[in-house]
Amino acid sequence: MRGVESIWSHDSAASFAARALLSPFAVLYRAGAGMRNWMYDRELLASEESPVPVISIGNISVGGTGKTPFSAWIAKQLIDRGASPAVVLRGYGDDEPQVHRLLNPNVRIVVSPSRVDGIKRAAEQGADSVVLDDAFQHRHAKRSEDIVLVSADTWTPHQRSLPAGPWREPLSSLARASLIVITRKAVDSAKVHAVSDAIRRVAPGVPQASVHFGLDRAHRVSAVSDASKGGREPIRDLRSLAGKRALAIAAIADTTAFFAQLEQSGLTIERVSFTDHHQFTTADVARLLRHANHVDAVVCTLKDAVKLGALWPAASTPLWYVSQSIAPENGESEIEAVLARILTRIGQQENRETTRPHRPLDQTPT
Repeated sequence: MRGVESIWSHDSAASFAARALLSPFAVLYRAGAGMRNWMYDRELLASEESPVPVISIGNISVGGTGKTPFSAWIAKQLIDRGASPAVVLRGYGDDEPQVHRLLNPNVRIVVSPSRVDGIKRAAEQGADSVVLDDAFQHRHAKRSEDIVLVSADTWTPHQRSLPAGPWREPLSSLARASLIVITRKAVDSAKVHAVSDAIRRVAPGVPQASVHFGLDRAHRVSAVSDASKGGREPIRDLRSLAGKRALAIAAIADTTAFFAQLEQSGLTIERVSFTDHHQFTTADVARLLRHANHVDAVVCTLKDAVKLGALWPAASTPLWYVSQSIAPENGESEIEAVLARILTRIGQQENRETTRPHRPLDQTPT
């Protein structure tokens, strides 16, 4: 994946040549995606009704927008307002479901290759609503709200379609969203404004919001499994690591922003990146431990911690993961409006169920 990302983003002659070779396939991919959306828009392809209200959290590019933490955050907002949501996801690798279970231990997590089947299972288990993690393109499952995330950190004015670039759909597809949320990690608000302006030109009627994904606190990775069972984690303020040298490990889609955030927090880091969803091995850990002999701390993301925790020796250099905070910066009322509409639909559904007429058991339906 890192090699593919270099083709997408670098300006070298080799990357330019690779993009040129991939361009015909990108044209075919974009045409296929466009035709599929055209058929759904005209109901030539049908979306299956969902038994409970559904919020889809998605994007139009590959990775790095913060879908999983934002999906967990939306589920938490619904819980705080009295709902009983489930999170339904495809589950690429085993890291995303584990992250959801750690972030929201009391939320049902349903992993299914079919979003339609996953929604039905969640409803059967008692959920009154569903948050779909990564489902903007999965239009077979009918949803009540479509929140689409766009990363300001990875934004580029050149929207090249897969496989010549990271874009699953053209920017114009944002017109079918209920809400567009621009996420930022390391970039400043000026970049957010530039992205917002570009989006408004192609989706002028769609509400927008922006949120900041900040680094929060450092948690001991050896305690991750205990924490998932209700145990307490050793936690320290990330600022306590300021001025220290750290080995920074990341196997996520956007490693650049994570590393930049660590440096903005005052750490001097040695970067070690892996492909997104990388399955760590004992050989990986042995190599990382050799690097760890020369630093004061070893840090990673929660997504990496759920996989590294089982492999990291307890007696070795402690490994810490950095949790994220999510703070709306603009458009908070637009996010509230989406949540309010979902809560209204939950109430309407509950009313229908309580007022539905019951026929006698011996009556045969016609």
